[in-house]
Amino acid sequence: MKIKFLSLLVVLIVSVSVQAADPPVKKSNSGICHDTKSSYYQQTKNFTPFKTIDECLKSGGRLPKK
Repeated sequence: MKIKFLSLLVVLIVSVSVQAADPPVKKSNSGICHDTKSSYYQQTKNFTPFKTIDECLKSGGRLPKK
């Protein structure tokens, strides 16, 4: 019984920490798609999350200017 409880607890903790992680791509409110390599990625707080840069671009976003 203890092993099942501990296993469940570990799974719960891992799933919560994964959900709290930043998404791979953030589309800012101004429509700019930032991946983790973007210099503004960490600064972007108000965003729509995407799994890929391609998904972000297809949703109407654009790449940052160089």
